[in-house]
Amino acid sequence: MSKAINHYFVDEAGDLVLFGRRGKILVGTEGCSRFFMTGVAYVPSPEVAEAALRNLRSELLADPYFKGVPSFQPEAGKTALFFHAKDDLPEVRREVMRLLPSLNAKIQVAIRRKDALLALSKQMASKGDRLTEAHLYNNLVKRLFRNLLHKADENLIVFSRRGKSNRTASLAQAIAKAKSNFEAKFQKPSDKPTTIISSYPSTRAGLQIIDYYLWALQRLYERGEDRYFEVLRANYRLIMDLDDTRNRRYGEWYSDSNPLEMRKLKPFWQARPR
Repeated sequence: MSKAINHYFVDEAGDLVLFGRRGKILVGTEGCSRFFMTGVAYVPSPEVAEAALRNLRSELLADPYFKGVPSFQPEAGKTALFFHAKDDLPEVRREVMRLLPSLNAKIQVAIRRKDALLALSKQMASKGDRLTEAHLYNNLVKRLFRNLLHKADENLIVFSRRGKSNRTASLAQAIAKAKSNFEAKFQKPSDKPTTIISSYPSTRAGLQIIDYYLWALQRLYERGEDRYFEVLRANYRLIMDLDDTRNRRYGEWYSDSNPLEMRKLKPFWQARPR
């Protein structure tokens, strides 16, 4: 009997930039994202997803409507090679979103609000400590995987690689911590073999999938546009808004039992940070 391998794909949306040159606060200023999101897509059949996205891209490339479009030229390194929600034309984005639900991915996302991170950074600085991007990112990874790594015989986790950086070793520590947290909470072993690699979206359909789901959720949070989220809603299994502590100290968790709706969202800013 062949081993069951779960394939997970991880990406992020927004950034963790809080300060500019000379310590100037950028949170709340034009061009600075209000949220940082890390998401994971469980893709049940990466081969099927790869073929489906490849076929769609071939169809679009052959469509005369897109002839001469810059993003459809291979040298541009965009839609001609892979789908990326921010760079894709609206017409392309619509076709990708029409396809995605059929791939049956399951999405989990952890969200930090940068006004809360700014307050935390100031608090830590007052004690002589520093809030680092690596610590924040790894903490979100740990949260995302705490209840995922015991479900198959093996796990393959693919992180989206950014530029020349390779954080595989650091992320492996976060995954190990996620396993130990699971064992401590449920008193069950979570020692399934787990392989961690980093790759570019152009080589992994799963990274293109999580990119689109994060983009749709980011548009909801950053701009109050829910139409993209609604198209993909059924595949979001858990959304952890960790800094919305109005009702629970650990944040607001959205799932089938507590569906995410615009009216439930904490206002983006109570006051501009100073």
